[in-house]
Amino acid sequence: MIRSPFISVMTDAAFKAAKSLRRDLGEVEALQVSMKGPGDFVSAADRRAEKIIRESLTKARPTYGLVMEEAGSIPGTDGAHRWHIDPLDGTTNFLHGIPQFCVSIGLERDGDFVAGVVYDPAKDEMFVAERGKGAYLNNRRIRVAGRREFNQALIGIATPHLGRGGHPRFLKELSAVMARAAATRRLGSAALDIAYVACGRLDAFWERGLNSWDFGAASVLVREAGGLFSPLDGKKSLVETRDVICGNEVMQAELDAILKAAA
Repeated sequence: MIRSPFISVMTDAAFKAAKSLRRDLGEVEALQVSMKGPGDFVSAADRRAEKIIRESLTKARPTYGLVMEEAGSIPGTDGAHRWHIDPLDGTTNFLHGIPQFCVSIGLERDGDFVAGVVYDPAKDEMFVAERGKGAYLNNRRIRVAGRREFNQALIGIATPHLGRGGHPRFLKELSAVMARAAATRRLGSAALDIAYVACGRLDAFWERGLNSWDFGAASVLVREAGGLFSPLDGKKSLVETRDVICGNEVMQAELDAILKAAA
């Protein structure tokens, strides 16, 4: 495991937020049978976890800026560093009591992501990475999968949710991928999907319409695990992109070509 000051600060914040989320997940499961439903409760759980993370990071690095899913952007006096925070990635899973969600915290320095943690509270899996120091799952060094044949690949996907749009384009892309890959998986948390690419559970992944807090931390995981992580929309900066693709060198290139041909 990486023992740097940055990773220590980030993992501490993630553990604190996860403790709150684990407690709230039990309440959500109980609320599933109520007439009111758990929606309002989950929104409160999301904000509560973000507040815990924000307070923890700000205490440790008071000059850094923050980019948050719930509270928006807060500039820092540092100018070079920003935290990108998703306190609950996989909200729909959490809403239904499905234990596939995570806390994601990425560190941006001068326009690029340089460190990240993705913590899965349900499985107690902590993914960490820092530029030049490798990627780890708990105390084990991780690498992207070594498969080279696309017809053996398991590809992570993310179906556009209600209100997002882009369904016709996605269906064309999915059809093209399904005709070439061994199988696809829709798991419901982009940050965890990308972390799974980093540790070899998935061979490649793509999604459109994301925000920096969805993938910033996990992008460092993939790159430090020997994989490629790139914008799909032609933008040069990951911080500015909304569409991403990742995998090992072979899988990422082939998936990218399939998606372009399907457009």
